[in-house]
Amino acid sequence: MKINEIGFVGIPVTDISRARTFYEQVLGLHVSDEMMSGKWIEYTVGDNTLAIANVGEEWKPSDQGTAAALEVEDFEEAINKLRTEGVSFAAEPFETPCCHMAVVQDPDGNKLIIHKLKSENERGVCK
Repeated sequence: MKINEIGFVGIPVTDISRARTFYEQVLGLHVSDEMMSGKWIEYTVGDNTLAIANVGEEWKPSDQGTAAALEVEDFEEAINKLRTEGVSFAAEPFETPCCHMAVVQDPDGNKLIIHKLKSENERGVCK
């Protein structure tokens, strides 16, 4: 099997309206598609798609599931905005030799990684 790319990252939510407020107003994402009578919302992020969905009991939010890493232009600005919006942090901002990261939670507890890769001249050993 050869995997060519990630088709999309899907995040289950319990309240689509509340989730849309978070993903659109707090994170600043813009809807690229809406399906299933508004139960599935897609956002284009770079060359990728991030989807939120409330499709039934078979797919529930979890703070222990897969997490999408969102690459931001300005890490400090993003962290300050999230704090201002009262977003919960599962892991406070930290630095690695390659990047800056923080783990936040959406209103359902799903974890999202706020990420900023360091420039090549800033990077240490990234193995």
